[in-house]
Amino acid sequence: MRDFKGKVAFITGGCSGIGYALAETFGRRGMKVMIADIDEKRIASTVERLREGQIIAEGVRCDVADRTSVQAAALAVIAKFGKVHLVCNNAGVTVGSGWPIGTTTERDWNWVIDVNLKGVIHGTEVFVPLLESHGEGGHIVNTASIAALVAIPTREPYHATKSAVLMASEGWRAQLESRGIGVSVLMPGAVATQLFESPTRRPERYGARNYDATKEQRYVDAISGGMNPAMVAGRVVEAVEANELYIITHAEFRAQVEARFRAILAGFDAAAKSAALETHKPSNVEALSTALRGGDAKSH
Repeated sequence: MRDFKGKVAFITGGCSGIGYALAETFGRRGMKVMIADIDEKRIASTVERLREGQIIAEGVRCDVADRTSVQAAALAVIAKFGKVHLVCNNAGVTVGSGWPIGTTTERDWNWVIDVNLKGVIHGTEVFVPLLESHGEGGHIVNTASIAALVAIPTREPYHATKSAVLMASEGWRAQLESRGIGVSVLMPGAVATQLFESPTRRPERYGARNYDATKEQRYVDAISGGMNPAMVAGRVVEAVEANELYIITHAEFRAQVEARFRAILAGFDAAAKSAALETHKPSNVEALSTALRGGDAKSH
């Protein structure tokens, strides 16, 4: 997607942080913007702020963890603007850091999975038919995190969901490329957002969380000193224009990612030398991959 003017963007988590920056940046490129957020109180003021910047904007309450809510938001986009071309599945939460194994409850896991992973699934599956319907092409940007590639102990719910978003996005890209829809996965490092405030807006159905603000302060401080969300949004624009799959914003994590990849490759080396596997006959990887996809993805 190179021509943004007059096209329509739908952005979840659009009232703050990266979501708001995406709305503002794409809006300044001439896009009409529909921001979606679970916090209904903030939607009106956020829309007004965008309009003050001469951006055509509307807002809709959307709980991305609820497919029905996402479907209703999609209908609101079409009712207001007629089409949608860009979908940014950006909403995300965390239960915080420093929670040893066994102390993260089932409801904690459910909340993070429902928002960070299922929210992206809902946004992709609901909007793909709409992106395809007008024949003008489209693009999906799914927000993961550098946490999809670099693990930090005691943050497993967040890392697990962000890794899943990365893998799902890779698969969707292969499926949708021939249908005129690009897919990118955004993997930022520390960005000055309100991520660590998300437990305070946790829906009642997931139960209460013993949120210790003092325990989280060092992470809050690290985030507050992170990259300006506007810079992240600018990088996203570049990537959408170039149809890049992986959107990296913090190049300084390269060494850590390379170290992880070396460890993975070492596992392959160990397999190649394994006495237990010495009678294994190598499979036809290409044929197996095609079969697992149910045929050539580009033929759909």
